[in-house]
Amino acid sequence: MSQRDSGYQRKERDLYETPEWVTLALLPHIPEFVGWVLEPAAGGGKIVNALKSGGYRVEATDIETGFDFMDCGRVGHDAIITNPPYVLAEEFITHALDLMQHNAGLVAMLLRTDYDHARTRSHIFAEHRAFARKVVLTKRIQWFEDSKGSPSFNHAWFIWDWTHEGSPTLAYGPVTPADRGGTENSRDNS
Repeated sequence: MSQRDSGYQRKERDLYETPEWVTLALLPHIPEFVGWVLEPAAGGGKIVNALKSGGYRVEATDIETGFDFMDCGRVGHDAIITNPPYVLAEEFITHALDLMQHNAGLVAMLLRTDYDHARTRSHIFAEHRAFARKVVLTKRIQWFEDSKGSPSFNHAWFIWDWTHEGSPTLAYGPVTPADRGGTENSRDNS
């Protein structure tokens, strides 16, 4: 398998700001018990702003502001939601799961769609009792607003919920009014 060169230099600390629509695609999949969210790799705050627009109270932290998530010992939040640095993704996931187990909370991580394919990660996916859902994004993320190239990778939200029972589910997003058979002004409340 070959990797396609994006034509862009890698950003320091994997600081790729998540467009608003990506987080909005996650919102319908967040359980009702979630009210207070920790975003531990907040960067410029795009995920934070989208979560706040969805009515969540959000604490934004980042290593650039002196908060190293990996040193965090305990949190009182209902959820940890972030786009982790790719090179630290597995460490972020396992640490977030440990923190949220005490709170019976939720973890949502934005990752490449195939991140769950590795046999070495089965302990956080197929074998993990809290792994609840994969929300596959049906369009690719354009990380740079002025980009003229086509995005190279597909992404998904991976969700672990310590209150979840049963097998994980698969969903797709974002759902637009047209996907629901309505118009831009219609709202499906079911």
